[in-house]
Amino acid sequence: MQIKLVAALAPVALAACTATGEPRGGPVSNIVNGAGQQIGTVRAWDTPGGVTFRIEASKLPAGIHGVHVHTKGRCDGPAFESAGGHWNPTDRKHGLQNPDGAHAGDMPNVTAAGNGWVRESVTLPNATYAQLMDADGSSLMIHSAADDYRTDPSGNSGTRIACAVLQPMPVPPVR
Repeated sequence: MQIKLVAALAPVALAACTATGEPRGGPVSNIVNGAGQQIGTVRAWDTPGGVTFRIEASKLPAGIHGVHVHTKGRCDGPAFESAGGHWNPTDRKHGLQNPDGAHAGDMPNVTAAGNGWVRESVTLPNATYAQLMDADGSSLMIHSAADDYRTDPSGNSGTRIACAVLQPMPVPPVR
């Protein structure tokens, strides 16, 4: 009886996954905290407006957190300084609302629920995933506080509390 119920619900579950409008596939990177423990994943894909990241993470402080792409594909804890600064190939000021900005790696904030979970998608505008995969790669950083979208160089977004080394795009199988 249970097997029939699971089989009957499978199409409903698959429909729910595609109802968000998010495509399947794309590289998946592990999100780690300062102790190096995996606390979630981030999946990326190119869209007409830029690169979209689906962030699913737990064990974060409840509240609003800044999210940025950083210049290096390194996430050495506890402070993640190895990730470098914000991705900024056009040498702009920080902030989505800064008249002299924004860094190319600036994105909207995400919100962790009271239980520490974030399940949100954010888009890095005017970029392609291939641009992030230079010789030293890049990383996605979650900060301890909200980005104010104005203050250079980091939007007063606090310390770096979670990091993901962005993985290369999977190579499609040869047919």
